[in-house]
Amino acid sequence: MANGQWYPPEWPDRIRRLAAGTLTPVTPRRAATVMLLKDTADTPVVHMLRRRASMAFAGGAYAYPGGGVDPRDDDHRIRWAGPPRAWWADRLGVDEAGAQAIVCAAVRETYEEAGVLLAGPTADTVVGDTTGDDWEADRAAVAARDLSFAEFLDRRGLVLRSDLLGAWTRWITPEFEARRYDTWFFVAALPQGQRTRNASTEADRTVWIRPREAAERYDEGELLMMPPTIATLRQLTAYDTAAGALAAAPGRDLTPVLARARLENDEVILSWPGHDEFTKRIPSGGGPA
Repeated sequence: MANGQWYPPEWPDRIRRLAAGTLTPVTPRRAATVMLLKDTADTPVVHMLRRRASMAFAGGAYAYPGGGVDPRDDDHRIRWAGPPRAWWADRLGVDEAGAQAIVCAAVRETYEEAGVLLAGPTADTVVGDTTGDDWEADRAAVAARDLSFAEFLDRRGLVLRSDLLGAWTRWITPEFEARRYDTWFFVAALPQGQRTRNASTEADRTVWIRPREAAERYDEGELLMMPPTIATLRQLTAYDTAAGALAAAPGRDLTPVLARARLENDEVILSWPGHDEFTKRIPSGGGPA
């Protein structure tokens, strides 16, 4: 039985064009995504959304809240709590402005797509209930880019809680994909008093699901996912609590994972270093095997 690995049918042609020198890779856009966890009686569950089938990129696939960095995410007005920007710059492998933008994008996208806000009035508090018409008006304005996240936080007198995030892994979209992202994955625990909801225009369903169950349903071909999503789900199965996953994050390797493709006798061999389960062999004129 085929598993649920998302695979664009146009990739073999684009891989051959890249090998022939007729395809120029686009520069990946920086992005962030958050694996939001909450504890149950026996194991953490993770918040996932299903991308609408009409989406040009990974339509129908399950993913986490996330998206591209906004040019205003490095705004100096953002009040900051947790490890300083210099610490995050070293952890993420970028400069301080880039580190702030990536962390800010993680917090902002979680708020935009799940209604969960990793911020508080002080450096050691977190907002509680973020529902209500006034919150929704602000969330919608941020999502529409009518209001920057820095302006939103400043308006409400809130501090971004970078200490509530743990950097987990980093994946870069392959060179032969037309829509490329350099994505940092983070873990975070659902703050007490807050609840998730489907606030994304890109998703038609959201679920809280045990990582092991999600991985099993992927293996059975029931849930469609991109390689980074199923890879991180398998990694999360090792932890009995959200706090355990967060505690493990600082020791995680953030070396970027980038797919490789090569031609052997006109057969395309597609692989992700360190993740053998995703290897595909595509014969000339055929689909993946």
